[in-house]
Amino acid sequence: MTAAFAPAAVRRANFPDVMDFYAPGLKRWQTSEWVPENPRRFLPVSVTGSACALSCDHCQAKVLEGMVSVRADQDLFALAARLHEQGSEGLLVSGGSTRTGGVPLLPHLRHIPRIRAELGMKVIVHSGVVSPQLAAGLAEAGVDGVMLDIIGADETLRDVYHLDLTVADMDRSLRLLSDQGLRIIPHIVLGLHYGQFLGEHRALEMLTSYPVSTLILVVLVPLVGTPMAHIPPPPVDQVTDFFGTARLAAPATTINLGCARPLGAAKTELDQAAIDLGLNGIAYPADGAISYARSRGLTPRLYEYCCSLTWTGAQESGFAEVEVTA
Repeated sequence: MTAAFAPAAVRRANFPDVMDFYAPGLKRWQTSEWVPENPRRFLPVSVTGSACALSCDHCQAKVLEGMVSVRADQDLFALAARLHEQGSEGLLVSGGSTRTGGVPLLPHLRHIPRIRAELGMKVIVHSGVVSPQLAAGLAEAGVDGVMLDIIGADETLRDVYHLDLTVADMDRSLRLLSDQGLRIIPHIVLGLHYGQFLGEHRALEMLTSYPVSTLILVVLVPLVGTPMAHIPPPPVDQVTDFFGTARLAAPATTINLGCARPLGAAKTELDQAAIDLGLNGIAYPADGAISYARSRGLTPRLYEYCCSLTWTGAQESGFAEVEVTA
């Protein structure tokens, strides 16, 4: 690879010399470089509580346990209003999956226009597999963006997600969202097939055919109490190689390193590689990552919201940009 086509050079040719860092209120987090001012600024909401019909091998619905649940006696607008009073400015509306792979969002979509208009909140949804009805409903509701995992291997859909689907269904979901003009925020989970790379490159190839707003890369973190609990995450060098591959495959697409990745020394190494290999942003950066970005000639910008909200600047997005101290 010549220097002219190195990932960092491709990034510089398409983006300003800034590095964005994100700290949404998905978990309690701080470092010596950054203590978020309002941990409730952007919160995840589950429309199914802790229930999920799939119980995927990598999650077993444990991710839902940290979300705010929509109670049976409360609609989504009422919950959003309560969270807004407590300082929240945006929501990730998610939940457990149905047996067909989608999140049951349709009954809740009618509340989203009010949440956006009356409360001034941003609303991102996690859709799972998309049906024509859901795509149309999301467009009519005016959601700010749609997040979904893109799986590039039939074996992973079958063995990890327990779904009777194929990669063609992933492509169909992207097409339906694109046809509705929705802002698409796909995630690729690196090492999802029991710590091994299997469909990641195929997923990346699929995504480059669609007008993706932001591509989020996350890394498998084996969770206690799941069938993957004792499986090591994918090797760091394999993950960082994919960072560079993604940058070259989508030179003008914003690519962020998302919330999920191993902790400790691996996290520091991954974050530094994300900076060196031309990614645009990092959620919950490792201690020292902000200084490292500055040392590489990039101006850090800090945002207390989800790393999927990248299509506008802080002023337009409705969220405050945090001042960076030396």
